[in-house]
Parts: sequence; C-alpha cells; structure tokens
Amino acid sequence: MAHKKGVGSSKNGRESAAQRLGVKIWGGQKVKAGNIIVRQRGTHHNPGNGVAIGKDDTLFALIDGTVNFHRGYHDKSVVSVIPETPAAEA
Repeated sequence: MAHKKGVGSSKNGRESAAQRLGVKIWGGQKVKAGNIIVRQRGTHHNPGNGVAIGKDDTLFALIDGTVNFHRGYHDKSVVSVIPETPAAEA
C-alpha cells in the first residue's frame, strides 16, 4: 500500500489566466477620454496626439474623438485620436 498520495495530479493547476492583450478600439471608431485603445507588452504601438501611455504600456485616449492608426518616425506604428470638430451651426 502506498503511504503517500500520488504526485501526478498535485503538479497541475498552475496555469494563469490570459492577459487579454490586444487592440480594443480599432481605427475609425469613436473613443471617449479615458478609454483604453491598446493593451500591450512593450511599445508595439506608440502614442501620438491625444493618446497617452500607462506604466504597463497600455495606450489610452486623452480626448474624445476618432482613433487613427498610422506610421510615424522610423516606420513605427502610432495611434492618435483625431478630435471631433463641432458642426457649423447655420
């Protein structure tokens, strides 16, 4: 008779939850100030006008507007927010 429990099953159960990284709001979509645009590790996408970067490299909007992905200096991906222009009242 074994006096110790088999170790096969007790070595399981250490898998961590997924981090849910990636683009949350795509180019052309509306965004409000404070909305997260990209969750990332490292700066795959860089902040442009109207976008700031958090300490975990998350990009978020500083202003209301439309998200725009484009290429910047050294062909790097840059995310900007184009502010809404108020409609001209007649």
